[in-house]
Amino acid sequence: MVTTTITDGVKVSVETQYQPEYSNPANDHFMFAYKIHIENLSDYTVQLMRRHWQIFDSNGTRREVEGEGVVGQQPVIEPGHSHEYISGCNLKTDMGSMKGEYEMLRLIDNSTFNAQIPEFYLIAPFKLN
Repeated sequence: MVTTTITDGVKVSVETQYQPEYSNPANDHFMFAYKIHIENLSDYTVQLMRRHWQIFDSNGTRREVEGEGVVGQQPVIEPGHSHEYISGCNLKTDMGSMKGEYEMLRLIDNSTFNAQIPEFYLIAPFKLN
């Protein structure tokens, strides 16, 4: 399932996948991969400068992650182009969610705005039965 949102012409889509080979449920370790597709629908070139994530476990734990770029990059995205990357998140429970925002820089005037990352769910497949 793909979750999508659009902010100021920047479309962010997220797809998740449980990673059983990297998980250890007996030790409360559940690993998930997520693929992010960022598409520039605006008329201006933008650069992704920073990320800010809120990560929620179903046991009530909340974490925040903030930093420069994504997977070591600060991609420049021209109008009509996109950038895609894959990253991961570990939870202590078999269900949780993530949401956040990217700080984007408009290169034409050096103005910044926050592109929203839609909330998406991380659910181990066996939890759906």
